Amino acid sequence: MENNISVRSKKYFFIFGSNPTLSLAEVLSVFEEARIGRFQAGNVFIFESRKEIDAKEIIKKIGGTIKIGIIESEALAANKKIIESLKRMVKPENISNKFNFGISNYGVKKINTKVIGMETKKYLREHNISCRWVISREPILSSVVVEQNKLVVDGMEIVLFKNGTNILIGKTLAVQPFKELSFRDYGRPARDDYSGMLPPKLAQIMINLAVPLIKREKGFYKILDPFCGSGTILTEAALMGHKDLYGSDISEKAVSDTKKNLEWTIEKFKIKNFSALPNEAGLAKLKINVLDSKELSRHYNPNFFDAIVTEPYLGPQRGRIEIKKIKSELEKLYSASLAEFYKILSPAGRVVMIFPVFNLTQEFIRPNLNRFKIINPIPEKLHAGKNIKLTDRETIIYGREGQRVWREIIILEK
Repeated sequence: MENNISVRSKKYFFIFGSNPTLSLAEVLSVFEEARIGRFQAGNVFIFESRKEIDAKEIIKKIGGTIKIGIIESEALAANKKIIESLKRMVKPENISNKFNFGISNYGVKKINTKVIGMETKKYLREHNISCRWVISREPILSSVVVEQNKLVVDGMEIVLFKNGTNILIGKTLAVQPFKELSFRDYGRPARDDYSGMLPPKLAQIMINLAVPLIKREKGFYKILDPFCGSGTILTEAALMGHKDLYGSDISEKAVSDTKKNLEWTIEKFKIKNFSALPNEAGLAKLKINVLDSKELSRHYNPNFFDAIVTEPYLGPQRGRIEIKKIKSELEKLYSASLAEFYKILSPAGRVVMIFPVFNLTQEFIRPNLNRFKIINPIPEKLHAGKNIKLTDRETIIYGREGQRVWREIIILEK
């Protein structure tokens, strides 16, 4: 007899960081169901999934999301109705320790958060539960506040989103591991301004853009970083579970730094089946060599790699910059490198690469893409979101105020 039991989908919310365009592109690459999602308010993106999302594991492997949570109920936009819903969410019979809770209001007007918090606290105490209501000056609790007060582990962060005339009520399942990301960035043994200072969370995003879900499920794992610098992309790829990693750089120091950082990461984070040492039998492939990016095809077979993820030399970051000269030099380097990438990348593979944007003059690098085509990671129906910002050539800019050289994220396919 055929089983016709349908699987009930669950509605998840993702709170994006400072660059919602890049965050959305990453989530769309990781979750196929996200293509029918929508922005709810500001940087909040919501979609339904029939597969249960392991938020605590996923948050470690995506760089552009600050919080992941689940929508539990929907209520009329009235304090009384919201409180009734919260009472159903907070089950006293499942609470054994002191219960900390907080409330984050994402743009819901005419709702008295103080009344909701006090009534929730009263309800818990009526059931003999010791509790503390965590508050902040802002209507939204930061991921730092959520983490420090253990709201995910020993309590609950309640989130409110406007949905027409109703309110969506959810709870946070996981927050970005900011302490761990900072440790991996600033705690590693080898750091060098010349080799680049790529943030680990940006490296995660680039890797996810390079290996979309459909490729990941088919086992596409062979990744190259041909400008490995300090090894950030390779260390993050190893932590994310990729097992077939290659790195190279023209600088012997960069290769040495990458090896040191990989050894440190493998040891500190206890990555299994990995060794930064050569010729270790039975372990995942991890090969780092001194190579010129303009001569890669001499060392690798055609169509060898499934993904190339890299931040090349972006030009000088300090002092007086002769933009025209630097731009010309970088365009020659990138053009020659891209020609090599084309030879060694598989037909179904992707290149995710960073080009510099000289922010003072908005100068873009325009090398010869050598038959590669730029891929827009955002479906047309999601372009209308006010937070979605793409360049004229459908790429994404990443930077912060005061930064002299910004990053342009380029996704390329054959």
